Amino acid sequence: MATPTPTDYLKSGALRGIDPAVSFLARHNVSPNTITTVGTLLTIAAGVVYATGHIMTAGWIMAVTAFFDVVDGQVARRTGRSTVFGAFYDSSLDRVADGALMAGLTVFYATSPIHHNIYMVVVCLVGIIGTFLVSYTRARAESLGIDAKVGVMQRPERIVLLSAPQALFGLFWNGWVLMAIIILLSVTACITAVQRIAFVYHATQHLDSKPIRMVNDPASPQKPAGVSASRRAQS
Repeated sequence: MATPTPTDYLKSGALRGIDPAVSFLARHNVSPNTITTVGTLLTIAAGVVYATGHIMTAGWIMAVTAFFDVVDGQVARRTGRSTVFGAFYDSSLDRVADGALMAGLTVFYATSPIHHNIYMVVVCLVGIIGTFLVSYTRARAESLGIDAKVGVMQRPERIVLLSAPQALFGLFWNGWVLMAIIILLSVTACITAVQRIAFVYHATQHLDSKPIRMVNDPASPQKPAGVSASRRAQS
């Protein structure tokens, strides 16, 4: 059994805290897809606020979106509405949300008259690529029947780092706190992507002598490997 991480303990406590809200939404038959959509729209709004330079406000908005990020899956399971499409929809909008946040920070550093920093623009762009690679490598591994949930920086940690420090510190120390967080996110995202590539490489060594039937192979009649009705597809 895997050793629980600090994030696991934090998530367990958060789930107990939001249980009344989950019960309320489940009783009123609120669609998990609706919850996911609202959470994504709020995250996009946070990205826009980041772009305008109101970093602390954006951090508080992100703190609210974390609620939706957890609740949709809980409501889906509570109401028996966990579906393959729900997992696909949730994961797809997660990518929209991740891109919106990093794009907002990119615009901030590209346009701010005070904090304009071309180097941070580059770091943000690297962060966008790294973040998308983290999700893609796991999704592609799952299509081959491999659970590649490894790496130093997964989505829950990214959400925490893009919300709590900004909500508390904003542009404290002339923006150095924000810069440090973005650099940390970008570097660890790239490291996580490399870790997952290495993990899949080692996991597939014994398959090299066997033909791999691709998910989109028209001759394949069976259900693609790795497809699950689990609502929350962590990246």
